[in-house]
Amino acid sequence: MRLSALLLCCFAGLTQAAEVLSIDVHRDPNCGCCKAWISHLEDNGFQVNDHVENDMSALKQRLGVPPRLASCHTGVIDGQFIEGHVPAADILKLRQRPDLLGAAVPGMPTGSPGMEYGDVRQAYEVIGLDKQGQDQVLSQYPGN
Repeated sequence: MRLSALLLCCFAGLTQAAEVLSIDVHRDPNCGCCKAWISHLEDNGFQVNDHVENDMSALKQRLGVPPRLASCHTGVIDGQFIEGHVPAADILKLRQRPDLLGAAVPGMPTGSPGMEYGDVRQAYEVIGLDKQGQDQVLSQYPGN
């Protein structure tokens, strides 16, 4: 009996480890950095559903992305928004924070995923937005 319980736990862990995360990404049809961010997500195990949008402002408004956190593309995973060039690791962290509406990297900082330019890196933060509309710094990335 104990052996079967142990095997069940092991197989359940393997199933969770193999979980493919699906994310919807909404972008402008002419955006090159958006495609580069999608590649970053795919390289980190995400299945990306790519949606080309003609009115990104309306989409952001519908999802509750405040203008101060806006960037060029918007993802949606588990009902939470991902705005801009958020690293894949921070998306995984966000999934553990149901108290947040989403996470954002405002603007388009050089060196963030999809915005690589040689060895140039601007400092940037990943900002979480709570349900009261308050910002929280989730991660900080140094510049050089």
